[in-house]
Amino acid sequence: MHPKNAVITGAGGVLCSAFAKSLAKEGCKVALLDRNLAAARQVADDIAASGGEAYAIEADVLQKESLTAAAEEARRLMGSWQILINGAGGNHPKGTTSGEFFAPDDISCPQRVSFFDLEPEGAQFVFDLNFMGTFLTTQVFAKEMVQSGGAILNVSSMNAFRPLTKIPAYSAAKAAVQNFTQWLAVHFAPANIRVNAIAPGFFVTNQNRDMLFDADGSPTSRTEKILSQTPMGRFGEPEELLGTVKYLLDDEQSGFVTGIVVPVDGGFSAYSGV
Repeated sequence: MHPKNAVITGAGGVLCSAFAKSLAKEGCKVALLDRNLAAARQVADDIAASGGEAYAIEADVLQKESLTAAAEEARRLMGSWQILINGAGGNHPKGTTSGEFFAPDDISCPQRVSFFDLEPEGAQFVFDLNFMGTFLTTQVFAKEMVQSGGAILNVSSMNAFRPLTKIPAYSAAKAAVQNFTQWLAVHFAPANIRVNAIAPGFFVTNQNRDMLFDADGSPTSRTEKILSQTPMGRFGEPEELLGTVKYLLDDEQSGFVTGIVVPVDGGFSAYSGV
């Protein structure tokens, strides 16, 4: 792909840092937005050490003022941008139930968190982080792109296709991101902005590591269930997302592709379990 300037939210995380490093190797200048500035700076340092150009910028995707300030900083550092990756997101314990299925004693057991115990604030935070974080970031950064065109890549999830147990707010939010991707693709088509999304299956990240592995490194029962439903029988590696990411961002390779969500999941979405 031809070198372009890119803005990536959640850039300090495992997956989005891999996206950033891959684009930098292609000659792109990359603005690394993250609420954790230290994590973004580490990624920027890694890119610089490899001969690339990246800028760490602190930003909260739930605060439009913060995003506006980040856009001004990105503009000062690298001029305009033609790529936006909405990668910030995640789950929260307050949006998670204890069990996969409802049991009659859930209501009377204070040690268990049933659907009825989920705090509205927790569910709202998870939904906002994933959907509103994408919504607000696109409002701020796509305004720079409407004159010259470009590509937006959202990060959905297998949860949008097959909602996972225990995490209703996260699943609903990623389904909203998927629908929003299609809406944006239609809305921005006259501005020559393509909008697509990837839907990763199961990858080990800083956010889910404790859910997937015990302290001694052995897989949890959740991991065993996940891998039993993944025909390839393993977790994905961040590098295995890069081909799809670069394809969807490359106007030469995917110039007539907009409004799609591409699963990268080791066959999870294709497997019925029997």
